[in-house]
Amino acid sequence: MTILANKIDFIGFITVDHANPNGDPLNGNQPRSDYDGYGEISDVCIKRKIRNRLQDMGERILVQSNDRCDDGCDSILTRVESVPGMKQALSAVKGNNFQKRKEFEEKACGTWIDVRSFGQLFAFKDKEKDDDSGSNTDSVSVGVRGPVSIHTAVSLNPILITSMQITKSVNSKPGKKKGSDTMGMKHRVDFGVYKVVGSINVQLAEKTGFSEEDGEKVKEALVTLFENDASSARPEGSIEMTKFYWVRHDNKTGNASSARVHHSITANLKEGVTAPHTFDDYVIDDSALKNIEGLNIEIYQEGEKIQ
Repeated sequence: MTILANKIDFIGFITVDHANPNGDPLNGNQPRSDYDGYGEISDVCIKRKIRNRLQDMGERILVQSNDRCDDGCDSILTRVESVPGMKQALSAVKGNNFQKRKEFEEKACGTWIDVRSFGQLFAFKDKEKDDDSGSNTDSVSVGVRGPVSIHTAVSLNPILITSMQITKSVNSKPGKKKGSDTMGMKHRVDFGVYKVVGSINVQLAEKTGFSEEDGEKVKEALVTLFENDASSARPEGSIEMTKFYWVRHDNKTGNASSARVHHSITANLKEGVTAPHTFDDYVIDDSALKNIEGLNIEIYQEGEKIQ
């Protein structure tokens, strides 16, 4: 595989229509929003969905959801130890041996695409070695910095959150006709368009072995981010990556800063529109991006390449 040789930036617009894109467990699982009312989708949520899409493509993933586990492992440690040679490599890391640590990092990056993409902190504690003081000389902590970084997605306008009360028609336990758990709440964003941006750093790609082929797979995962992701909170078709820009620079360090690239695409409501109800209520202006020299720009609309 060819190691990534050109810096990449990407910008995407996510449309949410009567769905909960990312619930906040500390707020009754209501859609995340900031103090000004703008909706948010955390970078962790987006990376989870990228991992799921890569897993759908047949890639090996270290950080798997329990409901999507495909190898029978119940934790990251057991998944690491299930790979031939990894258990021995992990044991060799103890004692802060730099060379052994590097060998473990290379093996981990070569095994799992999400490790060489996003990085990973391998932190394991040998409970049998713990003493009363809490010190542990046999603990293992290995950090890998990944080249793919993603920002929190933020809505273009403040969102309206609607909550409805729901009931269950069957008891969880036998006994009374109606249990105390028959009532509940369900929350949704009536409509919102979120902007998400990110970058792929070539210097870090060289360290993890992130390749051109990996970049194409991450791009495909982003373009189809919400396929095979339906749930009660996100019915099929209620959330999609409506428009996506994949920006490839012609060198390692970039023809412009990531901040400039990300800010070069703006979205504003059309004249006369006060409350957006469709993606077409916005005017997407990418002229500033196209004026930056040395960029190869791919544009996708609703999953199809249009430029």
